[in-house]
Amino acid sequence: MPVNIAAIILAAGRSCRMGTQKLLLPLGGQTVIENIVDRILAGGVRQLVVVVGPQGSTDSMAITEALADRPLAIVHNSDPQGEMLSSVRCGVHALPPDCEAAMVVLGDQPSITSALVKQVVAAHRSQNCGIVLPICGGKRGHPTIISARYFGEILTRHDGVGLRGLLEAHAEDIFELVMTDPLLLADMDHPADYQRHLSAMSKSLPNKGSSG
Repeated sequence: MPVNIAAIILAAGRSCRMGTQKLLLPLGGQTVIENIVDRILAGGVRQLVVVVGPQGSTDSMAITEALADRPLAIVHNSDPQGEMLSSVRCGVHALPPDCEAAMVVLGDQPSITSALVKQVVAAHRSQNCGIVLPICGGKRGHPTIISARYFGEILTRHDGVGLRGLLEAHAEDIFELVMTDPLLLADMDHPADYQRHLSAMSKSLPNKGSSG
């Protein structure tokens, strides 16, 4: 029987290094966050929790509005300046009760593909491991799938080290899915990062000027 996997999409950051809210930047005719949500849905994950900043903040309202027509839940992190673990915890609290595993997704990973989502999900369902994550060139990335048996630990431990602490504590229960394209796992903090993702997307689009 397939494992019921829900996605936690982390979208609470203030994008200080980008100089503007990076999740609302245009990418392929949509915003970055819309692209990411649509890739997750196209990858077959149907239950999505998007963690945004404090209720009433400009960024959280704008992100919520951008995603208004998608089937997902919005939850608020009242401390977006805290470590990423605080947003993961907000997402875990909001997961449906029948959730057996959570896929943690970065809201600023715009080159994620539905194929990558499907690969990570398939690996979690086929491997006897509680944690599945992609790796490229020795560097681990997201999306990371974590079994529900670790939810309690996420909520109560690893302050100061975040999910890295969970991975270190359960190294024997991790399956690494080897990838060949580092951009798939790259996040986006600075304007130059955004330009790299824009360039990659433009190259992947069909050339409308060609014939035949």
